Amino acid sequence: MTVNVALIGAGSVGQRHASNLQGLGVRITSVTDTFPSAAERLGRELGAPAFTDPDVALDLTEADAVYVCVPPFAHGPGERAALARELPLFVEKPVGLGRETAEEIGVLVGAAGVITGTGYHWRCMDAMEHARDLLAEAPALLANGYWLDKRPPVPWWGRVDRSGGQVVEQLTHILDTARFLLGEVVEVYAAGVRGTTAADTLPAGGAGAEPDDVDDATAATMRFASGAVATLAATSVLAAKHRAALHTVSRGLYLEVSEAGLSSFDGTSRKDLACREDPRVAVDREFIQAVRGERETTRAPYAEALRSHRLGCAIAESARTGLPVKLPEERSAAPGVTP
Repeated sequence: MTVNVALIGAGSVGQRHASNLQGLGVRITSVTDTFPSAAERLGRELGAPAFTDPDVALDLTEADAVYVCVPPFAHGPGERAALARELPLFVEKPVGLGRETAEEIGVLVGAAGVITGTGYHWRCMDAMEHARDLLAEAPALLANGYWLDKRPPVPWWGRVDRSGGQVVEQLTHILDTARFLLGEVVEVYAAGVRGTTAADTLPAGGAGAEPDDVDDATAATMRFASGAVATLAATSVLAAKHRAALHTVSRGLYLEVSEAGLSSFDGTSRKDLACREDPRVAVDREFIQAVRGERETTRAPYAEALRSHRLGCAIAESARTGLPVKLPEERSAAPGVTP
């Protein structure tokens, strides 16, 4: 069965998914982007017609599923168009800028009852399942999460009203991994800081654009329903990406989880488990398999992405207000599994 996919978002992330999907035997039947030149350029490469309106694209072309690969501020129209037609939906992370649009889409997903997938590809590492098995035997008491990186080279990223900030846009992978392995978070407290360099006063988008206002660094603590606690550190001021990882501490066991895989240390020996498949490819493969009916669901459905997004928004709120934020108690059937 050849799956026909309508692609919404022609930026670098959309291009990456398009390449993965073609490698999986998927046919891209349309490319939609609010910038006509971007849609036309990628459409030519893929041999697909270009559009600027997702409803028009879905009305005029064939689609078995829809991929929404847009910046945080642009979520909403693509998801609504897909769900109005009850089409399986893949949404890149984060699933929104704040909570309003993401919560709305979450309700629509539930009503449509369609297959969903999201860009939380860390869940698709075989090492993640092994880490969860280890933590089932030795529950984590402490976790430390890191996203220590450079600033992404896109003008919208430096504005909170466009990206949501680093916690929402980047650290969210670590938040989702923490939830997958340790369960739900019940309370967060965070603080952020901005530097005072000359670059702070320069608009990222050129003349007439507003200056950046995202925090240069964020530190946070989280308390899980299990009783475990975690610290988080995020920054975008480095010259290159240094670390993106979650470390956990259990009685007699230390785990390090990153996109490279899993390292475990029990006090006498260290074991390393590398990823057998690129998780960025695996997350697309799983979604297409679900669309084909070869599996019931994906490991990164929209409902789980929404929970991780709520957590990121809570941390961002705490950093903004200086106050702790409690999260509503909600339980999955098991850590990382949608009930």
